[in-house]
Amino acid sequence: MRTGSEPVTARSALRMRFWLGVWGVVWAVFGTTVFALVGRWGWALACGLLWLVVTVDLVVVVRHIRQGAHYQPGRDVPPYEPPGSR
Repeated sequence: MRTGSEPVTARSALRMRFWLGVWGVVWAVFGTTVFALVGRWGWALACGLLWLVVTVDLVVVVRHIRQGAHYQPGRDVPPYEPPGSR
């Protein structure tokens, strides 16, 4: 049931997105390095572009996390206001 306060009480999984981004950077660096060493320049370029995109995403995520609880509620803030008793 929607309460109408979803935009105010919405939560974002920024910490999970951060760690998935770190995982993506590790694999993109690995892929870029390996493909460059074996001479597959097209795949190395693709992994390098992916590396760039994931790094920019990580910068945005870290910026949002550092903005504080206004943008990222803590664990003690409930995700929604419970509906009133009937």
